[in-house]
Amino acid sequence: MNLLVIIIFVLTLMLVLSKRTVALINGFMLQSFCLFVLALTRAVWAKDSELYVVAALILLLKVGLIPYFLRWMVKKIKIDDNLGLSINPMLSLVIAVLLSFFSYLFAERIMGLQNKPDVAAFSVSLSVILIGIFIMVFRMKAVAQVIGLLVIENGSFLTAVALCGSIPFFVEIAIFFDIFVFAIILGIFIFRINKLFTHIDIDKLKTLRG
Repeated sequence: MNLLVIIIFVLTLMLVLSKRTVALINGFMLQSFCLFVLALTRAVWAKDSELYVVAALILLLKVGLIPYFLRWMVKKIKIDDNLGLSINPMLSLVIAVLLSFFSYLFAERIMGLQNKPDVAAFSVSLSVILIGIFIMVFRMKAVAQVIGLLVIENGSFLTAVALCGSIPFFVEIAIFFDIFVFAIILGIFIFRINKLFTHIDIDKLKTLRG
């Protein structure tokens, strides 16, 4: 369990080093696969049939359908593979490590020192959420905004697992459905924006305000 949390943390740090759209999508897919293994491990350990369903949905949607859809969209509308970084990868990594450090301090203060594994899992989940927000803010391509939101949702799921062992089944199903629909709708918007303005760089789109 702790090894999976560490792998998720390392993969999340690698996301901020990504310079290419496809690399960012692949990083999200690997992160989601680790969440699938984590959920499956919890399901086996707790003998919880609902967690088996949640694990299957993670595998189907976040490891399979959503990355496939994003890759298809990138190829279909011929998106420039460069993410358009407003902060270079090394500085991004430093900021991500600092966010992770503050997350650990916060988790330690909230949960105390009596259970180090839970503190580590909670701090990693907070780090994933904050790094997802960082990706949304400091990556200029609209596709990165989608992936940033998906990373935030992964962090939310990890938070629930770290604190409670799981979250209510129907709540998780609703979140999965909302995220999947959001990814599809945003993909359609990106497709239309690219068709009308020949790019999806959100920095350039700001000049349209009038």
